Amino acid sequence: MSLFRKARWSRRDVLKQSGLLSAAVASAPLTASASSLLEPLSPLKSTGTASDNLYKQIGLRPIINARGTFTIISGSQSLPEVKQAMYEASQHYVQMDELMTAVGAEIAMHMGAPSAIVTNGCEAAIALATVACICGTDPELSQSMPYKKARNQVIIPRYSRNPYDFGIRMSGPDLVEVETEDELRAKIGEQTAMIYIISGPRAFKEPLSIKTVCAIAKEKGIPVFVDAAAEEPIVPNIHLAAGATFVGYSGGKCMRGPQAAGVLLGPKDLCAAAFWNAAPHHNWGRALKVGKEEAMGMLAAVRMWYKRDHAAEQKQWLEWDHSIANAVKDIPGVTTQINMPDEDLSNRAPTLSIRWDAAKVGITGSEVVERLDKGTPRILVTGGLGKRPDMMNSSIGVMPYMMQPGDYKVVADAISNALRNPGHHEDPPIYPGPVANLSGRWNVTIHYIRGTGHQQFVLEQNGVGLTGEQKGEIYSATLQGKVNGDHAVLTSVMHQNGYQVPFTFTGVVAGSNFSGDVRLGEYGAATFTATKA
Repeated sequence: MSLFRKARWSRRDVLKQSGLLSAAVASAPLTASASSLLEPLSPLKSTGTASDNLYKQIGLRPIINARGTFTIISGSQSLPEVKQAMYEASQHYVQMDELMTAVGAEIAMHMGAPSAIVTNGCEAAIALATVACICGTDPELSQSMPYKKARNQVIIPRYSRNPYDFGIRMSGPDLVEVETEDELRAKIGEQTAMIYIISGPRAFKEPLSIKTVCAIAKEKGIPVFVDAAAEEPIVPNIHLAAGATFVGYSGGKCMRGPQAAGVLLGPKDLCAAAFWNAAPHHNWGRALKVGKEEAMGMLAAVRMWYKRDHAAEQKQWLEWDHSIANAVKDIPGVTTQINMPDEDLSNRAPTLSIRWDAAKVGITGSEVVERLDKGTPRILVTGGLGKRPDMMNSSIGVMPYMMQPGDYKVVADAISNALRNPGHHEDPPIYPGPVANLSGRWNVTIHYIRGTGHQQFVLEQNGVGLTGEQKGEIYSATLQGKVNGDHAVLTSVMHQNGYQVPFTFTGVVAGSNFSGDVRLGEYGAATFTATKA
């Protein structure tokens, strides 16, 4: 048994012995099976069909994407050139520091920046830029992250708070919100590592615009990160021209690169520091690994962005919108409108809105969305407004941005069929008996998939209407709802760090007890029990 234990290798042993093993393998004669590994791989080709593909083989239903570049539905469809580059990259080994230097240099040249690196996405670009500004390439500081920091503050204009500033918060600096120029100047100090701004039309109109923030930051010698994740990478780069230090982009949106990739643009020293803090290096960002496939795929996407005929793409998307609109325009009560891209560089495509009165057509927007989602093929569209029985003005939207050739015909037929043949839909049930009384203070326990949360409701009831306050463990929100016999529904939106967590409590009241289910939007579902205090 002791001999067996001695044969167990640690990861450190593997690292120490890797050089010796490489030399041994290089000098050993190839066996027949080993030599077969070196034979050229077959050309890249797809073996799947709409009815039989690798997703269906594991029980999944692939999607026709008429919604847009959302990560939850796997982002964009990567370009053929990107797929080919990733395939070819997978067939060779390469030294990763050398690869990032070469790839970054060409990406920077195409995108009009001093330097660049490929990241796991724009969120990773935010995280690595933050750490590069906090600890640079000092190995002691990187190894001590997030417990000790030379600089421990990142400033953000309040209007820029958003769920993606988690990329800043994950390394633990103090995030300081500001609203005016004077406040920004006063908050900048020796602990300030970086200023973060999310791009968009608002960032060019606010008093703390990108240009204004960059000018103040330059006076103080503070780097500025502009989050342009979904934007088109125009050259000359408008954010660098405005004075930004870094600009981050998603690779899996308009550039149609690898979904798990992004680009960080910036000065050579800070981009080098960002990569130094990431994999393959054993520093703070070791988990943020970019493979050779993502690096070369991202380079292919950047190359193609500056070759693609973007005017032709916009024209094609517009034609698809018109085809879908023409498929439903003769339905009584249905109207359509095509909204052209505005000054926002994110998600730039003409979008189609379809509106109707569900009382006349027989199906609500939310019911159409559900029908398309459950149909074959599965189709996801935008919006889905309209709910029985008191919100019958309905609508859905179509975003052609990520549809593939031919998809528009399938989408047009499915929407037309749903509106022409709505089927039968019941109003929500009305529960008999006296209206339950929920006025007062309730102690609430939420049973999440893992763990429990303890909240408190303070409710006022007027007939069947409910209003009140939801006091969470950390945050609070306003509650609204209705009572239906002994059933009740309460909804809230809890604002947390520039984002919103929705709660919908649906349950049954039995005297001083109230229990049921909780829907949490993208955060899933839970159950709850509540007792009147």
